[in-house]
Amino acid sequence: MSKRRIYWLLQIIGWTLLIMFEYVPYALEFGFDLGTFYTAIANILLGIGLTHAYRLVIRKWNWSSLPLPRLALRVLYSVLFLGLVMTLVNQPLDRKVLAENLLNQPLIFWGYYSTWCKNLLAWILSYTVYHYVEQTRLAGYEKIMLRMSMREAESKVLRSQLNPHFTFNALNSIRALVFEDPAKAQISITQLSNILRNSLLADRRKTVDLQEELKTVVDYLELEKVRYEDRLNYSIATNPQAVYWQVPPMMLQTLVENGIKHGVSKEMGGGFVNITSEIEDDILFVTIRNSGNLESTESTNSESGGVGLKNTAERLSILYGKGASFRIFQETERTVCSEVRIPTLSDNAIMIGEND
Repeated sequence: MSKRRIYWLLQIIGWTLLIMFEYVPYALEFGFDLGTFYTAIANILLGIGLTHAYRLVIRKWNWSSLPLPRLALRVLYSVLFLGLVMTLVNQPLDRKVLAENLLNQPLIFWGYYSTWCKNLLAWILSYTVYHYVEQTRLAGYEKIMLRMSMREAESKVLRSQLNPHFTFNALNSIRALVFEDPAKAQISITQLSNILRNSLLADRRKTVDLQEELKTVVDYLELEKVRYEDRLNYSIATNPQAVYWQVPPMMLQTLVENGIKHGVSKEMGGGFVNITSEIEDDILFVTIRNSGNLESTESTNSESGGVGLKNTAERLSILYGKGASFRIFQETERTVCSEVRIPTLSDNAIMIGEND
């Protein structure tokens, strides 16, 4: 049943019960009178009409969005005004029916007035509280949707900042291969093409399968091996159950790039990059170890490294909430470790997707 039907049903039933609660005892005591019955029906219609007019006013001027003190003042004025209307209509009608009983009661007006005000207060207060709670709930929902839209916009900005870093070095490496090893140059161009395609798609996709992300990482590492040759060694070990786990696109590539740029490239004899992924308690743990010294390279404070690492943490927070985390630390004297913790997709990420 719709809210509109429920509203009218409650209006009719509520006012009918209220008026009949007074009319039935009167009819049982003094006998059925057609004029009194018509008066009861008129009161039902008048009560419905006045309270519905109040409903139109509160919705038109959006009283429920007002601060509570101002709203309470308007409710009080409404009760006093509507109670006065009901009293002015009913007292003359009742004087015709109960003239002898009312003649000797000079304060009967205030008795009528207080009774109608109490009845109307119950209705108006109930409706206003419901409308206020409903308005607050809708406002909260709109804030959530706005926050989701802002997070999605932030996420797109962060993803766009990750794209340019690898391109220049890769092009320089391929240029060197064109005359020395054309076949290898063709393979490298294909690998760069794959990376660029995934980079472009990263702006349209919030997450990708881990195995797809690792393919991008492999393409990137192979391009870097063109530059560093035997100075770069890498290995990737993946839990088969983790290959379809959803991860942010180009995130691991950024961390690997950071490790090579600020770690391996600064080692005189070259270095290594090792990537492992495991699932524990429905959480994906991706660990990237690379040669280097975190403090001496200051990768977390440098412009390129700082932006990439900061973006990694922010992207994880936007997509997965507090369940995700990222940290980078000096694991051993010559080994830097980047650790990513990724849960399953949060409701926030799903809601963002539904509002694209």
